[in-house]
Amino acid sequence: MHVPDGFIDAPTSAVTGVVAAGAVAVSLRGARKELDERTAPLAGLVAAFIFAVQMLNFPVAAGTSGHLLGGALAAILVGPYTGVLCVSVVLLMQGILFADGGLTALGVNITDMAVVTTVVAYAVFRGLVKALPRGRRTVTAASFVAALLSVPAAAGAFTLLYAIGGTTDVSIGKVAGAMVGVHVLIGIGEAAITALTVGAVIAVRPDLVYGARGLQAPLKLRVGGELVDVAPEAPVVRTSRRGLWIGGLAASLLLAGVVSFYASANPDGLEKVAADKGLDTQVEEHAIADSPLADYGVKDVENARLSGGLAGVIGVSATVVAGTGVFWAVRRRRTESV
Repeated sequence: MHVPDGFIDAPTSAVTGVVAAGAVAVSLRGARKELDERTAPLAGLVAAFIFAVQMLNFPVAAGTSGHLLGGALAAILVGPYTGVLCVSVVLLMQGILFADGGLTALGVNITDMAVVTTVVAYAVFRGLVKALPRGRRTVTAASFVAALLSVPAAAGAFTLLYAIGGTTDVSIGKVAGAMVGVHVLIGIGEAAITALTVGAVIAVRPDLVYGARGLQAPLKLRVGGELVDVAPEAPVVRTSRRGLWIGGLAASLLLAGVVSFYASANPDGLEKVAADKGLDTQVEEHAIADSPLADYGVKDVENARLSGGLAGVIGVSATVVAGTGVFWAVRRRRTESV
């Protein structure tokens, strides 16, 4: 759902740029409360993992593909404020390194893909977790539903932005129907990836999953006729933080460097709708379309498999370095302010 330059007019793009900058500023402050010495490295890894999985377009229907947006996954694993920052880092890396998503449309993409998906997903997730019985299965099930709903919500947000500042004369009803319809299907893939990933992390390090915090009711004992809280048992830990980080990074590199070659070549939901409905008649060439990594390939590397694999590895590496740097800086600000 990366919006290119030319889909949305300049005034609307400027306003969404201000909205996105404000959301990032608020998230930087909010992330100080979410990040500590344990979770800051995980947040950088989450950003890199989202980058990698976004390279894996999966077929949906009628010649259309979809890919992970990642807002739900990031919010549940590391917190909603940090989640907005994770997806924003990914979008920035994609825009400036790989010419994916317009530079003038960066505010549109952050608002739509980082802010809307994260806010909607986390609100749904928290509501379900509070309403359902406590437990790990509840977290996984709530992750599935939250991710599923976040994708058509983002499609609806794009439709609203198009209604305000679209550069083509296409019926808003046609755009809404096509966008929401196809992204409901894409949302199923998003939900499956999110639930599987959250479930896998909970299985080995439940203490590191932000959305799973506080789910265990405190044990109480009756002492002298009064109920007294008992310190909860430490969660079962099956792997170290270093082991989780190394394993997650290795998986991200494998997905981006090898598995991405087998991803669907069909246009994604927005590209398909744009081509079918004529939204792309005013699209502009990306400002760095001739960059060495444009379109997820390494310039002058003739072998397509090697070119795409190297680009994926470079993207994951750059994202994990940038993301980890941002989150360690946020954590240091938290430490200094205490």
